[in-house]
Amino acid sequence: MAPKTNSSSPPLHKTRPLMTVADVAFLDQCSEKTVRRAIAAGQLAVVRIGPGGRLLRIDPAAHAAYRAVAGQ
Repeated sequence: MAPKTNSSSPPLHKTRPLMTVADVAFLDQCSEKTVRRAIAAGQLAVVRIGPGGRLLRIDPAAHAAYRAVAGQ
């Protein structure tokens, strides 16, 4: 017998879509290199994923905080 689920309860695990460096560059109308400079300077927080942590992803909340500080 399958476990009962309550359709009115929130999902147990909800993930937010993360943005790529290219996504942030498009939204900010700048180059990917500019975004990478902000990451290297510690101005924009990133999440490293994948083997060896090579892939960079940006949480939308971190991007909003960066834009608030950057004055855009």
